[in-house]
Amino acid sequence: MLKKLNHIAIVVPDLQAACETYKTRFNAAVSALKDLPAQGVTTAFVQMADSTVELLHPLGDKSPVARFLEKNPRGGIHHLCYEVDDLDVAMAALIDQGATILGDGQPKIGAHDKPVVFLDPRDFTGVLIELEQA
Repeated sequence: MLKKLNHIAIVVPDLQAACETYKTRFNAAVSALKDLPAQGVTTAFVQMADSTVELLHPLGDKSPVARFLEKNPRGGIHHLCYEVDDLDVAMAALIDQGATILGDGQPKIGAHDKPVVFLDPRDFTGVLIELEQA
């Protein structure tokens, strides 16, 4: 079912500073900032050969990552994102196995302009997982 690791998402308290850290300390290519109002976040991606690191920052007071940042003021790893060939098939199989799709259970368009869903961390050893249509 899992095709590859797409990205590791890290919530950061200062997105500009985090981008600058990756640029200067690792000489990494970092994308432009992108607001995702539907998800309540601003993102930037650190580009690597086979995957990326997604830097996340709350966009507005109702952002789902604002609460994470309140509990972890210095930031931290938020979720892992895996690609799947067919998101609908993957969701159906996971639901049949008792996994919970978060939110309203329907895919949303993610930062890569592809459908995504998030899986309840209680079903996956405490790790929040994002599935993205490949």
